[in-house]
Amino acid sequence: MTMSFIGKVAIVTGAGNGLGRSHALELARRGAKVVVNDLGGARDGSGASSAASQEVVRLIETMGGEAISHGANVANFNEVEDMVQQAMAKWGRVDILINNAGILRDKSFSKMLLDDFKLVMDVHVMGSVNCTKAVWEIMKQQNYGRIVMTTSSSGMYGNFGQSNYGAAKMAVLGLMNTLVLEGAKNNIRINALAPTAGTRMTEDLMPEEIVKAFAPEAVTAGMLTLCDDEAPNRFILCAGAGGYSSASIFETDGCFLPQSSQTPEQVRAHWDELTAQESQTELTSGAKQGEKFVMKAMAFMQSQH
Repeated sequence: MTMSFIGKVAIVTGAGNGLGRSHALELARRGAKVVVNDLGGARDGSGASSAASQEVVRLIETMGGEAISHGANVANFNEVEDMVQQAMAKWGRVDILINNAGILRDKSFSKMLLDDFKLVMDVHVMGSVNCTKAVWEIMKQQNYGRIVMTTSSSGMYGNFGQSNYGAAKMAVLGLMNTLVLEGAKNNIRINALAPTAGTRMTEDLMPEEIVKAFAPEAVTAGMLTLCDDEAPNRFILCAGAGGYSSASIFETDGCFLPQSSQTPEQVRAHWDELTAQESQTELTSGAKQGEKFVMKAMAFMQSQH
């Protein structure tokens, strides 16, 4: 089955270059009408220019598609609202949101200025929040929405010099996990993409032939599976250089300590049981952890009678 986006309206943030550009072009190639959002700043978020996003619009129109460019800074909710209103005025709906915009301000935590920490959090976290908030009620009323967050291995596993970026990239997964629960009844599905690609953000870090292998197209192929009609929900897809995998957070079954032995010494004494991975599971909400511990406590109480 060929994946089609005919009749769908998609907003792609940070779509002037790199991954966002690749996402926007491929969505358009498959029939979507696209809002090409790009502030047009440098990699560190400085400056602004609409040339890059307008070039993407021109490419989409050349292939017979429909697109508009918008220079909203995703960290500014008023600008984001204006972007969404323009999409609604032109096409009457928003089906897909790709939260891709990002900046880097890499430094070791010792040397990092707090302003650089806040700025990265603002663009990645509040940028994703602002764009999602601006389309949320529209998607609820349509009973249709597909949202893709952009996470990173730097957040899930850490990366030297990226405490700000890593914190931000983990935060969007927390956002996704709750929105999945709140959007379910209105057919809003939210997934996350963890890309490894040779883009402006990474081009000076890898040799040229490796950069070519890490073409954005491989990541975009994965991204499209997260925002079509048959998209999964709450899925973390990792993609890069032709490799595709999924990431999940699992929790062990754990142990139970009765009140008389709830001491740090006893917690440590039961470490092997606490960390045993045989019956670990992926929890579908925070409440599930509480339920598990309550069941353990009840089972223990019953075993005492």
